[in-house]
Amino acid sequence: MLDAMGVAILIAAGVAVALGLVIRKVAFSHSRLPVTAEWIGDLSKDRYRPMLRLLDGSDLEFLAEQPGFDRRMAAKLREQRCRIFKGYLQRLEVDFGRATVALKVLMLQSREDRPDLATALLRHQLAFGWGMALARTRLFLYGWGVGSVDVSGLVGVFDQVQSELRGALPLGVAA
Repeated sequence: MLDAMGVAILIAAGVAVALGLVIRKVAFSHSRLPVTAEWIGDLSKDRYRPMLRLLDGSDLEFLAEQPGFDRRMAAKLREQRCRIFKGYLQRLEVDFGRATVALKVLMLQSREDRPDLATALLRHQLAFGWGMALARTRLFLYGWGVGSVDVSGLVGVFDQVQSELRGALPLGVAA
């Protein structure tokens, strides 16, 4: 039987591998690049606002107080919300990947070197990768009725990248 230290090491190794895979996927995303002023203009954290409260426990608490509501209904609702939340997470990851690729293209095509922007982009990619790993772990636990999921930091990182992208656009390109 494994002792507590062995279990902790296995869990830490699993989390490290998962984090590495998420960071690699986010950092080296080769998604299609819709670099149009319209796409950049539509890019907004507002489309992810519903996910900020989708897994809020207050709805389940309210429903639990209603006559006839049981654990099976709560489990089904939690499952449905997890599925919707996963969709939001996937869309956020795709948008983040496209925004970072667009920003890299703009940096490569720029006449000026922007080491500050490159450093900020790397920081954002690491923070986003870590945030995605945490969100997925917490979502898994939430699916089993444990804890909650807060992605406000993740959406904030996305917002910073889309702001950097808008700021890096050449003059005359409307976003």
